[in-house]
Amino acid sequence: MRTDDVHDADDADDVLALARAGDGEAFRRLTAPYRRELQLHCYRMVGSLQDAEDLLQETLLAAWRGLDGFQGRASVRTWLYRIATNRCLNALRAGERRQRREPAQIPLGVQLPEPTRRRTEPTWLEPYPDSLLADPPDRAPGPEARYETREAVSLAFLAGLQQLTPRQRAVLVLRDLLGFRSAEVAGMLGSTENAVNNALKRARATLAAELPGPGREQAPLPGSVRERRVVDAFARAFEAGDVDAILALLTDDVWLTMPPLDMEYQGPEAVGHFLRTVVLSRGRSYVLRPIRANGQPAFGFYRRDRGSASVHAHGVMLLTLSGDRVAAMTRFVDNALLAEFGLSRSLREP
Repeated sequence: MRTDDVHDADDADDVLALARAGDGEAFRRLTAPYRRELQLHCYRMVGSLQDAEDLLQETLLAAWRGLDGFQGRASVRTWLYRIATNRCLNALRAGERRQRREPAQIPLGVQLPEPTRRRTEPTWLEPYPDSLLADPPDRAPGPEARYETREAVSLAFLAGLQQLTPRQRAVLVLRDLLGFRSAEVAGMLGSTENAVNNALKRARATLAAELPGPGREQAPLPGSVRERRVVDAFARAFEAGDVDAILALLTDDVWLTMPPLDMEYQGPEAVGHFLRTVVLSRGRSYVLRPIRANGQPAFGFYRRDRGSASVHAHGVMLLTLSGDRVAAMTRFVDNALLAEFGLSRSLREP
């Protein structure tokens, strides 16, 4: 059957029949409405945009190959989520997706201060560009959903998810973020409703312990004047190398983290010491380019070369705001991330 015939098929069953007959365009039409939300689902599961894209492609390939086995007892969307979730679980169990990159951006010869705490395992997490979150891809969640879209893409939420076991993570995302019923999740995972409910209970308890407490002020609305005021002040202070001005913008319990490094610093004193002795020591200076990730303000970081107009990539930093203060600074040391935000590896200042 000709590919053009798919454009005359208004009924979803006709499109499905065309796809089963080997029509690639029909398969694209069948799956295209779900691709962005499936990519975000995979990102929530594995914490990496590149890995999420790879898993999305694996999901679509598996769906194409297994289309004859789709009986229509569930919706196409549910069927695709089942495939994607199990692909993510397989990858997490195998440890295939963890990226063990050397922290090359830490200056050579600099002794890092003793951290406030060390995580027992690295947090393999990367930022997710807001450009992929425009018109949130999750469809109207079911009645079981517990989290708003904005909260469910925040970096704190994603970091909390990474502390769950793969199966707990899958259950919580499918039930509390996407609103699938327990019976549907059990069918996706080849499990029972009782097992799903028990895993969900444990996942909720673990996540609640990881997320910020109720005492933290809400962040300003994205793109608001209030948010821009804080972000602009932070950028000016950082580019000027003014540590005192930076500290004046921080909360008393601020955290500085650098995934996947296990070292974490809390409080203005510890953060200020790190900035003075590592980041801004020996006359180092930076150029910050504003971007957005995970629904939060962020920057592409560039370090100046002494005596040159060139500035070179130095990772990405994401800010978590609490009221008019910065509650967390998360520095991602992988320069390859800049390309995901349309930024180059180097700039030339005028």
